[in-house]
Amino acid sequence: MTEAKSVQASADGIAHVPFADLEFAVVDVETTGWTPEDSGITEVGAVRIRQGQIVAEFTSLINPGTPVPEPITELTGISDQMLAPAPPIAAVLPGFLAFADGCVLTAHNARFDVGFLRAACAASGLAWPACPVIDTLRLARQLVATPDEVPDCKLRTLAGFFGTPTQPSHRALADARSTAWVLRRLLGRLDRRGITTLAALTPWLEALEAAQAAEAEAAEAEAAAAGEGGAEAAAAREGREEAGGIRESGTEAKEAKEPGEPEARAVGAEDGR
Repeated sequence: MTEAKSVQASADGIAHVPFADLEFAVVDVETTGWTPEDSGITEVGAVRIRQGQIVAEFTSLINPGTPVPEPITELTGISDQMLAPAPPIAAVLPGFLAFADGCVLTAHNARFDVGFLRAACAASGLAWPACPVIDTLRLARQLVATPDEVPDCKLRTLAGFFGTPTQPSHRALADARSTAWVLRRLLGRLDRRGITTLAALTPWLEALEAAQAAEAEAAEAEAAAAGEGGAEAAAAREGREEAGGIRESGTEAKEAKEPGEPEARAVGAEDGR
């Protein structure tokens, strides 16, 4: 069985299990940069959720084998001195994979965190686990009203809105704890909509995103046909890209980029869905 078919089979196996009966492994990674191709993981943090409660935690610093850029140290507080005695990612991944085994993997903009983890597994000769993935950023865009409730769907913004006990701080475990609380509140909003399984969530989410992307594309075409071009067409195109979930990049891919953080390059296509 191919990896893609294995992942699908695993997802199908729990697709109709109520969220209340599933376990979630909420993960966050800190890195030396924005893409797995030219950056490494410096920290992994994860929490395991059962019936809405954190039942276990996993955290480790990781020596990426390359210096941490000064802007990243300023952002995360993680320095070369801290990482010098830390194990390499190949030594940490087996423990993380065991920790997350049997869970629905969850992250805030999963394509960033999961993208780095998948790349690290490939580089370490480890198979990526057959598990479904939930992205709290994608969920929040459909379940939390902007700008009526929040100005954006950054992790920090959602943590403040939902009153998470742990605030995100660009450290992996703290951010995973915060994301876990956000997930709990988002699952509550799904429940009130009658969406209680992955089988119900996937088509609901995809239909909303497709409709939003189509609406933004139509607005872009209308602006171009009217000869408006410029800012109007760019704004419409931006809306279409965001609706399609393809516009996150760099620190934006982590939590929709805090003001004053360094510019980032595109991370790439979302994995695990």
